[in-house]
Parts: sequence; structure tokens; C-alpha cells
Amino acid sequence: MTAQNATRMTSREKKSSITLASIFALRMLGLFVILPVFAVYAHDLPGGDDAFMVGLTLGIYGLAQGVLQIPLGAASDRFGRKPVILAGLVVFAAGSLIAASADTIWGIFLGRAVQGAGAISAAVTAFISDSVRHAVITRAMAMVGASIGLTFALSMVIAPPLARLWGLPGIFLLTGVLAVAAVFVVRFIVPEAPGRHHEPEPDKTWREIALEPQLLRLNIGIFVLHAALMAVFVVIPTRLTEMGLPSEHHWWVYLPAVLAGFTVMAPLIIIGERRNAVVRIMRWVLGFFCAAFVLFAYLMHSIWEISFLLGLFFSGFNVLEATLPSLISRLAPPRDKGLALGIYNTLQNFGLFAGGALGGWITLHWGAEAVFFTCAFAMLLWLASAIGMKEPPRSGREPEEA
Repeated sequence: MTAQNATRMTSREKKSSITLASIFALRMLGLFVILPVFAVYAHDLPGGDDAFMVGLTLGIYGLAQGVLQIPLGAASDRFGRKPVILAGLVVFAAGSLIAASADTIWGIFLGRAVQGAGAISAAVTAFISDSVRHAVITRAMAMVGASIGLTFALSMVIAPPLARLWGLPGIFLLTGVLAVAAVFVVRFIVPEAPGRHHEPEPDKTWREIALEPQLLRLNIGIFVLHAALMAVFVVIPTRLTEMGLPSEHHWWVYLPAVLAGFTVMAPLIIIGERRNAVVRIMRWVLGFFCAAFVLFAYLMHSIWEISFLLGLFFSGFNVLEATLPSLISRLAPPRDKGLALGIYNTLQNFGLFAGGALGGWITLHWGAEAVFFTCAFAMLLWLASAIGMKEPPRSGREPEEA
């Protein structure tokens, strides 16, 4: 195989990556589709006028996911990826039905918690990593990142008209139906991963994997990134509504911002792969994020300013969403990849919960500007933790200083 062909995905790798990315996107749809409308429509529910409760309901999905990512990621190492993914999709569908039938914010809270209990993110990302070569793994994970971004953009467009047509129950019912459809995709369309060699038991325990310095820095990062995402969307929908933009038109702001992020993501990922500079690019993006959140605190005076700021946000978010799981997959012990990605996804989902809960609490007590200053400080801490990171080795070479 030539060097050029080695960096191209085979048809099997493309099929595995695309189908599994679509499953991952479905899971994120359960999170994203209520983001642009929940803070507005929650006011019509008993208990929905409490900003903290709104943030908690948004974030409980992430907390439930976080609690179960490690055991289900490890279970996928032991029992196989597909059985864990199928079981998680069934649980997710059940949670969607609970939320659809709820008539109080507490009922939706319970449904969101059950949705989150179908924690398959680690199993899906580990399945992708099993199915592709290391030479193309960043590209495969970028497909996951792209699917998440497209799901977000789709959610911004369809959520307001769906909420107006069917209400929140209809949205939750739709996610349940899609979860059932995904069961058939996993069962009959997703290819089996190539056989893995049976290796002796690893010397490292799960605690050692969790505390390994390189992996720990990435786990801190995904926590901060998704906490910031949730915190931003506790504030933005309400602010746009206050500025006179109806919720059904919020996608006018969100969609261009997400698409702008895609135009930035692709060239940076290509540069990072070719120059073995993924970690270096990650640090550049973190410095950019620190400045962007300071701008959020000072430039939230018009819809145009919010549109510009969200474009900056998604330019950074999409790059990090694609590169972080690829770095975890390349650095994790092969036999315990599901466990390592389970730890990673646990921190990701704890970040979703913390961002929703803290975003609502900070907004209630100190206002929206304090949320963005907090996000800027968190990004600065992440940048400080990433300074000592090294680029993953290429073809078995020792890590290079970044």
C-alpha cells in the first residue's frame, strides 16, 4: 500500500464510520433538539419558571450519561460493541416516551434522566476506532464531529416549528421513534469490526488509565467544552427572544454559525493530520476560545452581534469535537479502548450537566455576562493543563514534543 493510499479510507471504513456517526448523531439529537426551545416553552410547565430547574433539566441527560459511560464502555470491551449499543438505544427510546407523556418539568426531568441512561457514546466511538486504521482515525472521528454539527444545525431548524406544531411531547416522541429506527441500522447495516487479537490482560488498572497524564488532560478538556456548550444555550435562546426574534426563527442565527464552524474545521483537521500537529492546533483553538468568551460578555447587544459570536464559538467547538476523541483513541491502551473512551465520555456528560446547572444558577444570581466570564476562565485553565501535552506517536514512534 502506497503512502497516499494508506491515508485514504477504504469503502468498509467509510461505511462503518458513516453509519456509526449517524447513530452517534441520533443520540446527540436527543440533547440538541430541545436546546433552542426548552428554555422558552418550559415557562408554560408547572415549575418551568425557575431558571435553575430549566438548566438542571437540560443537564440531567449529561449526568445520567456520565454515571454509566465507564461501566458500559468497559462492558463493550467484554461483551462486544453492538450488544451494548442496541441496549442503550432501547433505554433511550423508553426515556423519550416518559418525557413525551410528562405534563410537568419534573416529568421531563425524569424522562431526560432515563434517556441519558442509554449511555452508548463510549461504545460507538470505540466501535469506530476498532473499524478503522490509525492512519485515518482522525478523519473517522471528524465524521462524528461533523454529524454532531449537522445534527445541531438540523435541530436549530426543525425544533421551533416542531415545538409549535406538536409541542415538547411531539419532539420527545420523535426522538423515541428515531431511536427504534437506529436499532435496525445497528443490527442490519453497520458492518462488524475486523477481528481483534486477544492480548494478555493489561498491567494498568482503570484508575491508572483515568489518571494517565495525557488522557487526563483530554478528559478535562471535554468536560470544559461541553459545560461551555450547555451554559451558552441556557443564555442565548432567552436573549434572542428578548431581542424580538421569535423562537421559530432562531435557526436564522444558529444555522449560519454552525456552517461557519464546518468551513474552519476541515482545513485545520487536514493540516493537523499531515503535519502531526493536532495537539498544537488544539492549543491554538483554546487561546482563541478564551478571547471569544470575553467578547461574548461585551457584545451581546444585538442579534447581529450574537450571530457573529456564535460563529466564533462553533468554529472552535467543531475543531475540538473532532480532534479530542481521535487523540483519546490513539493514546488509549488497545485492549481497554472502550474503558478509556467511557471515562472520556463520562467527563463529557458531566460537563453537559455542570454547564446546564451552573449556567442556570450563575444567570439567576449574577447575569449572563458572568456565565461567559466563567467560560473564559475555564478555557484558560484547560489551556494551562494542555501546555505539557505531546503529539501521539506515528507508526509506533515515541511521542514528539508539541
